[in-house]
Amino acid sequence: MSDFPKRISIKEEGPREGFQFEKGQIPTARKIELIDSLSRTGLTQIQVVSFVPAKNVPGMADAEEVAMGFRRAPGVAYTALWLNERGLERAIATERLDIKGLLNLTASETFLQRNQKRSMTENLEAMRAIAAMYKRRDVPVERMSIAAAFGCNFEGDIPVATLIEQASQMREAAAEHGFDIKVLSLADTMAWATPQSIRRVVGAVREAYPDLQMSLHLHDTRGMGIANAYAGLEMGVALFDAAVGGLGGCPFAAHSGAAGNVCTEDLVFMCEEMGIESGVDLEALLETARLAEDIVAHPLPGAVKTGGSLRALRRKIAGEAVA
Repeated sequence: MSDFPKRISIKEEGPREGFQFEKGQIPTARKIELIDSLSRTGLTQIQVVSFVPAKNVPGMADAEEVAMGFRRAPGVAYTALWLNERGLERAIATERLDIKGLLNLTASETFLQRNQKRSMTENLEAMRAIAAMYKRRDVPVERMSIAAAFGCNFEGDIPVATLIEQASQMREAAAEHGFDIKVLSLADTMAWATPQSIRRVVGAVREAYPDLQMSLHLHDTRGMGIANAYAGLEMGVALFDAAVGGLGGCPFAAHSGAAGNVCTEDLVFMCEEMGIESGVDLEALLETARLAEDIVAHPLPGAVKTGGSLRALRRKIAGEAVA
């Protein structure tokens, strides 16, 4: 039995996760150009940069310049990622971003060591310290996230019990500081998810926490991104992270090939054809996807930017029939 939502909300992560993954430096002006183009598509959430050490993620060395350069559009929330208090301070200092806190844990200790050089115990303490930091700085927190939630290239499948335990740990830390968590995001960081595991994991976590909204962060490394999004829709998931053109991936996941996020325009297209609203202008988004491909100067995996939307084709056919 399916539980499709009537409307979805997309958090666009192409400018942040996409550009941090690209080899070579993308000019700052072109990053800003992409953000401004995304702002004209109807998307309401765009994650624009990461405030992380440039030595670790060279693609984010110009984070301040990007944050100061784009044009804010009404009704769009512009967010950023940070991993510690220094990163948060940098984000706040721009005075141009929507500062919202996120609590995060990682379900794989090996991946955690490679990504942040921490043990699970150390990461739990770091998460609690982050929660205290948000309270101290009066930063709102409504979301929590689990990385490597569906599997790990170094450890294999992740037990659902691990996810339920980590969600409980984050809720406890949030409650200690007066935060009311409303959303749990499950990140398929290394593209282990399949439609079957999406249904199984989302179902089990929702059963444990029926009051939480579920969000999915999906990668398309093994070609399962849009199929997994469909499975999420079947389970009633209405919140998705995506990246225009299929930009992105995780630089610490040890993939030998492309490791992009689920493609924003392909997700919007699928939902449009299913009668699920997104609030996004698909034709404007397709133009932005082509712009993204031009900026990175290599083909991006998104399919609809090449094939075009069926709505546009139907209009063309109808126009030719009238003529």
